[in-house]
Amino acid sequence: MAEPAVAKVLVANRGEIALRIMRTCREMGIPTVAVYAEPDRRAPHVVFAEDRILLAGANPRAAYLDIPQLIAAARSAGADAMHPGYGFLAENPAFAEACVEAGITFIGPSAASMRAMGDKVAARRAMQAAGVPVVPGTDTVTDDQAAVAEAERLGYPVLVKASAGGGGIGMRVAKTVEELRPAVDGARRAALSAFGNEAVYIEKYLDHPRHIEMQVLADAQGTTLALGERDCSIQRRHQKLVEETPAVGLKAETRAAMAAAAVRAAEAVRYQSAGTIEFIFSGGQFYFLEMNTRLQVEHPITEMVLGMDLVREQIRIARGESLSADGVPASRGHAIEFRINAEDPLRNFLPSPKPIRRYGPPSGPGVRVDSGIHPHLEVSPHFDPLLVKLIVWGADRQQAIARGRRALQEFVLTGPATTIPFHRSLLQEPDFQAGRITTYFIQEHPALLERVRSFTAEHSPFESFYGSPEVAAAIGAIVAVSEEKG
Repeated sequence: MAEPAVAKVLVANRGEIALRIMRTCREMGIPTVAVYAEPDRRAPHVVFAEDRILLAGANPRAAYLDIPQLIAAARSAGADAMHPGYGFLAENPAFAEACVEAGITFIGPSAASMRAMGDKVAARRAMQAAGVPVVPGTDTVTDDQAAVAEAERLGYPVLVKASAGGGGIGMRVAKTVEELRPAVDGARRAALSAFGNEAVYIEKYLDHPRHIEMQVLADAQGTTLALGERDCSIQRRHQKLVEETPAVGLKAETRAAMAAAAVRAAEAVRYQSAGTIEFIFSGGQFYFLEMNTRLQVEHPITEMVLGMDLVREQIRIARGESLSADGVPASRGHAIEFRINAEDPLRNFLPSPKPIRRYGPPSGPGVRVDSGIHPHLEVSPHFDPLLVKLIVWGADRQQAIARGRRALQEFVLTGPATTIPFHRSLLQEPDFQAGRITTYFIQEHPALLERVRSFTAEHSPFESFYGSPEVAAAIGAIVAVSEEKG
């Protein structure tokens, strides 16, 4: 049977990740198809693609989740392959199966691998069988009495988690038996709303952990490679804000053991494509957290230190090609990614879906910007608030931090409140500079958010290049008068 060609790719996503995938496709000589909901009509990924198809839906988000419509779009555009990006349908096994049934190559893992890792309780069992350490925990808890018994067995505090979940959605901490029932009820409601499945399980809560993940690549010929770790400990509401590689202070033997465990985990579910094994790290020990069966938001920092293109590797694997016989390139230097979200750090990171007024990304040595925005773009409340990813590279962590400071100071992005002032404040924090980080870093550094206020009021030295507020107001007034005169 002939290998899949991947001659034309429909990117079933939007924003920066859609544009990032399309750029690699263009370098490989592969035309792309953009799909878009009405609010995204003028988005950069739509303009960049060779073909574009409007999606219908009850709301903009629903349009990107319509599997039959996406399959029909691929057929009408002559696309023989589908890349899901991340989010939306990226980890939906029904979508992967629908592509295969339609004769469309799915650029990602099999539906079977997704299902094996999609249910967190089943994944825990599979990892234990594969010899991968897991956090002490339970199977699905079916009633309050069972939850109390299991929590007492594990010892408080405990973490209640959605069995079908991910991304921190539905997680609740219970420090006492009195807090357990509200935590279970809250986790069930969140899980049902987000995943259509209210099943929850309980894990031992680990004190002051770090969130460290391992990037893997696996081909159809049985080769699985671990490409190094990323520290994702700087989070709000269990969702990542900053990622870096390599993880500071990780012992060489721990890094090697984590890489070996990640390979075993991927092989246990016969994984193919790019994926990430996420670990929780506490007290010098690491434990399996979950597997993300897709490309990660933070994949660029791995690309920066290895000189690889993970999307290219995904496409090669989907074509049936083998991973390089040379193995993993040597890691070089240090890379940090800052998620620039339309969120207000001073209002508990509340989303700020407002039109973008001015946009001027930084550049210069060691700076990469993955963006899906432009000036005057309406930031929709229907989607994740991520606007831009700023990635910096340095010969070591100190240079990467210095480069991050400079790039963030240059950044011009006005209209919505963003996380740029937060990131600038973070890089001034002595504990961050020293690598003393945990997943509770923000809560334990109240001065961090206080310092955000000063950076919020500070302008980029390039602000005038992109139009001052006064100039923008004057232009707006002229346009308004012109329109009145007809």
